[in-house]
Amino acid sequence: MELLQLHYFLAVARLEHMTEAARSLHVTQSSLSKTIQRLEEDLGVPLFDRTGRKLRLNEFGSRFLRRTERALFELKQGKQEMRDLSGLEPSTLELAVTTASTLPPILREFRKKMPDIQFHVQMLATQEMVTLLHRGEVDFCLSSPPIEGEDIECQIVCIDPILVAIPKGHRLADRSSVSLTELRDEWFVGVKRGYGTRDLVDSVCNSVGFAPKYVYEGDEPARLSALVEAEIGIAFLPSTARNSRENIHYLQVEDHELVREIALIGHKSRYISRAALEFRKVVVDYFGTNPK
Repeated sequence: MELLQLHYFLAVARLEHMTEAARSLHVTQSSLSKTIQRLEEDLGVPLFDRTGRKLRLNEFGSRFLRRTERALFELKQGKQEMRDLSGLEPSTLELAVTTASTLPPILREFRKKMPDIQFHVQMLATQEMVTLLHRGEVDFCLSSPPIEGEDIECQIVCIDPILVAIPKGHRLADRSSVSLTELRDEWFVGVKRGYGTRDLVDSVCNSVGFAPKYVYEGDEPARLSALVEAEIGIAFLPSTARNSRENIHYLQVEDHELVREIALIGHKSRYISRAALEFRKVVVDYFGTNPK
């Protein structure tokens, strides 16, 4: 059994499509197909059920995939550890986030401390983030809501109040706080369902007897402030996303403790590189210095 076979199997198993896997690996389809066939011959069992051009992992394949991911994960960890010990090759910090409002100042501070370390950040849905974490493809995640799991290390770093953002000309602009029931007839702008803040807010509003009426639902949280400023609707925004726009006023929610938790998420079995250790320290120090 060769390491190349395992890498090729991993690509085919995840995509369940020979042509797309060959394209992702930059090899010919025939070469990839022959490699998978040799692997199956070495193992003595078929790993896929084949119907025409369609592939689907069978029971053998699913079990072998878990072993393959674990083996390649350990090899990747060993490679990173050797890089750290040698000090000859700069590391790349891989990050995934479901919440990006706190990221710019954190990355700025990290770059000051480790200017030679590259970083790569992906904005992902929660399940995508967890998948990459288990595969060993990201070092740390910043997530809201927090994620629990047997192999997951979860550290709450911030309790972030959710505010109501309104345009300066709004009927409530002379107030500093508002009850949720006073907002039942308002029009809202927000992110789509599936985002932690949106799901939390909808749940709390439903508990007091109304569902927010959205005139805009998107996947770019940063766009909401501009929509509020343009008087398209009002928005529930985390305090960490609060900005200094002159034409927006922020209200606290009176009758409910409407907050989100931001957590630093890691994998318990992952080797933590020097760069990742420094990033974790920067995150903890940032929220310790900037409590909400």
